[in-house]
Amino acid sequence: MAIPQVSTRPLALITGASAGIGAAFARAYAARGYDLALVARRAERLEALGAELAAAHGIEAFAIPADLAEFGVEDRVLAQVAARGRVVDALVNNAGFSIAQSFTGAPWARQRDFLMTLVVSACGLAHGVIPGMVERRRGSIVNVGSLAAFAPGVAGHSLYPGAKSLSVKWTQSLAAELKGTGVRATVTCPGFTLTEFAEANGTKEIMDEAPRRFFQTAEQVVAETLAANDRGQTIVVPGWHNKLVVAVLRWTPEPLSIAILNRASAKYHLED
Repeated sequence: MAIPQVSTRPLALITGASAGIGAAFARAYAARGYDLALVARRAERLEALGAELAAAHGIEAFAIPADLAEFGVEDRVLAQVAARGRVVDALVNNAGFSIAQSFTGAPWARQRDFLMTLVVSACGLAHGVIPGMVERRRGSIVNVGSLAAFAPGVAGHSLYPGAKSLSVKWTQSLAAELKGTGVRATVTCPGFTLTEFAEANGTKEIMDEAPRRFFQTAEQVVAETLAANDRGQTIVVPGWHNKLVVAVLRWTPEPLSIAILNRASAKYHLED
């Protein structure tokens, strides 16, 4: 019986890969000749995307259906990669969602799932793959943050700015710790992006009223992010208009920015 040949191509593990920015990362890495481990809850979407990219680029793609809100899920995901005789060369922590209600307006189980998905599982996956990357002297960690990381917290989406701010600070720490190892850590902080994100949190009708000129495509976000990671940049804010927003936030006194953002974001805060 012939022993299956294990691919020698690098492997990118991408969470939240079934749509939006995650799917765009999958397309970009496939175009670069990476095999793909695609992680999300919707298995049928992952399998369809994997089949499409395998046919288009001659790479191997496999789905790992998983709910990243579950405790210990990172171990199960990485065990499935190892069972195929593979190691992770690029990790994209993209999975996430937001909760438009106030903190106590949503059940604690939902808020806990948010933290598990955006913080705990992302950190767990990185903790699992970084030692191997360092040993091999190559690898990439890409964390998907948000412009919200640079803004003060306001009513609604209560945990979102804090989680995205943690992603920025954590990535900065990783970049410092991994300096000289051949492993690059980058956090990308996009603004409004054309994805299914607003549909998932119930604000699609409101978001559809926003001017399209302030939105980027997922492909634009990914292209800027990977270019930044290639050159060893730790924090990237895709889009000139988003860079301007960050500059304004950094120089505006916090009491003033809180007042402005509370007023501006009120329409995105859904009833409890």
